[in-house]
Amino acid sequence: MKAQVVYESMFGNTMMVAEAVADGVARQGHVKVIEVGKAGAPPQDLDLLVLGGPTHAFGLSRPSTRQDANRQASAGVISGRIGLREWIATLAGAGLCVPVATFDTKVIRPKWLPGSAARSAAKQLRRLHIPILVLPESFYVEGTLGPLVEGELTRARHWGDWIARLVTHGASTDVTPEPVGARRN
Repeated sequence: MKAQVVYESMFGNTMMVAEAVADGVARQGHVKVIEVGKAGAPPQDLDLLVLGGPTHAFGLSRPSTRQDANRQASAGVISGRIGLREWIATLAGAGLCVPVATFDTKVIRPKWLPGSAARSAAKQLRRLHIPILVLPESFYVEGTLGPLVEGELTRARHWGDWIARLVTHGASTDVTPEPVGARRN
C-alpha cells in the first residue's frame, strides 16, 4: 500500500498527530508525510490519502485565522502560506479517486465546542466527488497552543493503523473495528 499524509499545523500539535497517524499507516505499507505548503498534487498511484489540520473558527483555517495564529506563536507557525482549504480546492478536476480520511486537532474544552476542520475538509472533498473512507476524526489539545491531551498520539497511531487496514483488507470481517477509547466528534 502507498499512502500520503498531508497536514496543516500551526503550533506543532497537528504535525505530531500527522506523524503518529503515519506511524500507524506504515504498519501496512509505505507512507509519506508532507506539510501542506510543500504538497503538490497527490500521486496517481496512491492507495490512501490522509488530510489533517487544526480547527480554526469552527472549521478549516483561513488566511485571517492563520495570521491570528502567527501572532500567538512566539516562533511563527508551521503552516503559514496555505492551508488545507486552499490545497483541497486545487484537487478540483484532478480526477482523484483514492479514498481519503480526514482528521483535526481541536481544544478539548469547552467540551462541546462546535465545528471541526476534519468535517469541513470531508465536506469540501465530497463536493469534489472524492471518496471519503471513514468519518472524520478529532484529536484533542489542552488549549489553543497545546499540548496534546495525554494518550492522543497513541490513539492517532491506532487510528492510522485501522484506516490503513480498511484499505488493504477492504471491508472484510477480518478487519478489527476502530480502537476502543476513540473519541467521536
